Amino acid sequence: MDYVKPGEVLNDMIEGGANKAKLSPGQMLVRSMLAGAILACATTLAFTASSQTNIPMAGALIFPVGFVIIVLLGLELVTGSFALIPLAVMQKKASVRSMLGNYGWVILGHVIGCLVYAVLYGLTITKMGHDMSSPLVQTIIKTSEAKTLAYKELGGEGLLLVVIKAMLCNWMVTLGVVMAFTSKSTAGKIAAMWLPILIFFGQGFEHAVVNMFVIPAGMMLGANVSFADWWLWNQIPVLIGNFIGGALFTGVAYYVSIRGFGRSKSGAIGSAGARGSMEAAAVSAERGR
Repeated sequence: MDYVKPGEVLNDMIEGGANKAKLSPGQMLVRSMLAGAILACATTLAFTASSQTNIPMAGALIFPVGFVIIVLLGLELVTGSFALIPLAVMQKKASVRSMLGNYGWVILGHVIGCLVYAVLYGLTITKMGHDMSSPLVQTIIKTSEAKTLAYKELGGEGLLLVVIKAMLCNWMVTLGVVMAFTSKSTAGKIAAMWLPILIFFGQGFEHAVVNMFVIPAGMMLGANVSFADWWLWNQIPVLIGNFIGGALFTGVAYYVSIRGFGRSKSGAIGSAGARGSMEAAAVSAERGR
């Protein structure tokens, strides 16, 4: 059967988190650089589809292609790790230190990968800086300002809003990671992952890695956004919200749904009683021979 049962999925999540925590800094850096650039490329593909069709949802339908490539190749996406590594820590298969080390190296790699792609893509759509007429230039500039200045204008409520949107985003993104464990076939994994990623992108939620490309790319193209605006009004609160959404809404919630809050005494007694009955039956059978 292609389908993987929920209990096995949870075990795979824990093992996956433990394996991520064991990677070397070099592996984490290269894998996350590639993941950042691939997700940035998927973002510009989505912008292109929306621009050509004038249907924003067309971009959401296409965007998951980047996520699928990242997961199938085993690259590092920090937003997915926000759900997996905490489970490994809970099961004592990884340490808090290794978890934070993973997050640090992977975030650094994402920033580098996204910035490299932003420079290359910016040169492409502006024809080496000579033509700013492409509609995608304005799309990126407006998106960059909407993801920073719009929240800044709301003050404290803006910060709360961006954190909430980030929580909702990574709830779906980490569900995409979990859904990949539900199938043993490549086609099944692709179909399963596509659904939650479409949900997050289609509703304009906040994803930390996407923003590591969109905001600085807009700044390079002339958006009225400062470095402080980028990190204080988006990147840091989005990372916090993504962690909460991934760790709690997916990781912990799914763990509790499968294993509960702990084994009950009656359950333990029942298991012991069952084992005792089996042992007694085995002894009786042996004597009867």
